[in-house]
Order: sequence, then structure tokens, then C-alpha cells
Amino acid sequence: MRTIRVHVEAPLAPGIELQLPDSAAAHLSRVLRLTVGDACVLFNGDGHDHAARIVAQDKRGVRVAVGESQPIDNESPLRITLLQGVARGEKMDLILQKATELGVSAIAPLWSQRSEVKLDGERAAKRLAHWRGVVAAACEQCGRARLPAVTAPVALAAALQALPAGGLRLILDPEGDLGLATLDAPNGDDVVLAVGPEGGWSPLDREQLVAAGFRGLRLGPRILRTETAGLAAIAALQSRLGDLT
Repeated sequence: MRTIRVHVEAPLAPGIELQLPDSAAAHLSRVLRLTVGDACVLFNGDGHDHAARIVAQDKRGVRVAVGESQPIDNESPLRITLLQGVARGEKMDLILQKATELGVSAIAPLWSQRSEVKLDGERAAKRLAHWRGVVAAACEQCGRARLPAVTAPVALAAALQALPAGGLRLILDPEGDLGLATLDAPNGDDVVLAVGPEGGWSPLDREQLVAAGFRGLRLGPRILRTETAGLAAIAALQSRLGDLT
């Protein structure tokens, strides 16, 4: 039987009651047709699933009572940060959704020389909120109880400067010096994977990445689109060094 999971941005503890967010309430009541007495699971990113039951349902929304919590341990031992050149609309949503399902720890959208999407001010804030919603929905579906961090998009140079020291830093390159078969687990199990936007990395972008310690990873002889490249690499890395076994 499918477990119905709902992400809420609120403290959760046994015995409390809370009103569900409007979007979650609409999904439970209008789409799934749940009613008073039906069960669901809440999570807020603290690493636990919290049992809950609908106790009130009316025009004002859906109210639930929280029961016992259960720790969820399904995070990958391989901590992957995806540096992703911002892609257009649904492509970016797909990348965020599938990267979350594949177990990335963090996603850092960025602008590079050939970025085709430009956002600023209010539009950037709305897009960031939307991206975080996509990630939360992906966690609801795949059973993760910790949400990957999604940072506000910044220029490539700033994204590189914000990276913690250490770990394995990779870009996809058909002529790269690293291959999956001989790839060793990084110290601390941290990997940073950089994927360019639709226009790819410019020579200046590549210079910055190499200067920041990134090495080329061979992942077959073909050039992959931005919405394919990162996901293929994450799946391969998780199979080689993570928990896709």
C-alpha cells in the first residue's frame, strides 16, 4: 500500500495538531480523496517520518494530529553536490526532481558565460521558491526525510568560491583523465559535479573549473544534453561509489 507523505515547514512532535499547507490540503482532499480519520505521513527535513491522521476537514483546509516519529536512514553515503547551470523551465525542474530521487545532498544553480536563462530580483526569488518546492515534492515521492539544499543561483566564480575544501571535483569530458571503472572513493565521501547550461561551458568557464580543482570524467563518447548529463553522471557515481548497488 502506498504511503502518502507530505512535506511541511513546521516543527513536528507527537500530540500536536496543525493545519496543512493549502497545496498539500488540496492534494489530499481533492486528488487523493482522503477524509477525516485517514492516515498520512508528515516530514519536515529533520530525518524522521511522523505518523499523522486527519482530524478536521472543511473549506478552511485540512487539520492533522501528529503521532509517533520514525527515523529514516536512506541517505546515500556518497555526498554529491550538483553545480548545475540554470536550464530553461521544465528542464530545470526535471534535473532537480531526478537528482533528488538519485540522492544528491545539495544543488547549487549557477550562471555561466553561455547561460541562456536570466533571472533577477523578484523573478529569481520566485524561481528559487519553485525549485525548492520541486525538491520537496520529489522527497515526498521517493521517501527521503532530508531535503537537499537548493541555493540561490550565483555566477560560476561565486559558486566555486563557496565550495568547501576537499572532496572529488568532476566535470563531464569525453577526453577526461578519469574513468568510472578506476574512480576511487573521495576522502570524506564528498563529490562535486559541475554541469553546464544548454550552451555548455565556455573556455573561460573551463579555466575557472580547472583552476578550482575540477577534473574531467569520461562517461561515454557522446555529448549529453544538460538535462541528461548530470543525471547520468549521478546515477553512475551512485552505482560505482554510492548506494545504487
